[in-house]
Amino acid sequence: AMKCLIIVSLAVLAISAAAPAEKKYTTKYDNINVQDVLKNDRLFNNYFKCLMDKGACTPDAQELKGLIGDALQTKCSKCSEKQKQGVEIVMKHLIEKRPTQFAALEKKV
Repeated sequence: AMKCLIIVSLAVLAISAAAPAEKKYTTKYDNINVQDVLKNDRLFNNYFKCLMDKGACTPDAQELKGLIGDALQTKCSKCSEKQKQGVEIVMKHLIEKRPTQFAALEKKV
């Protein structure tokens, strides 16, 4: 569940709120390259600060932030396959390269 939460928040897949009739989150931002965001400290840190309530949120980051609880509760059951694949990429990156930020996110949730 934590893995799903973090991907939803940090993979920057920018999942926006699903319409009530939909069973999946929107895929309109699935073309964002997760690797590019993880490699760009400025982008990564902007999303991280938003999620930690320590910085401004872009509209897509704000939507992401609003879906964290749902994604955690549903274990990413509304995520597309591409979004689920992003979970693995982001988790590996956070655990191996950003353990301090990973720990901070765990505590926040």
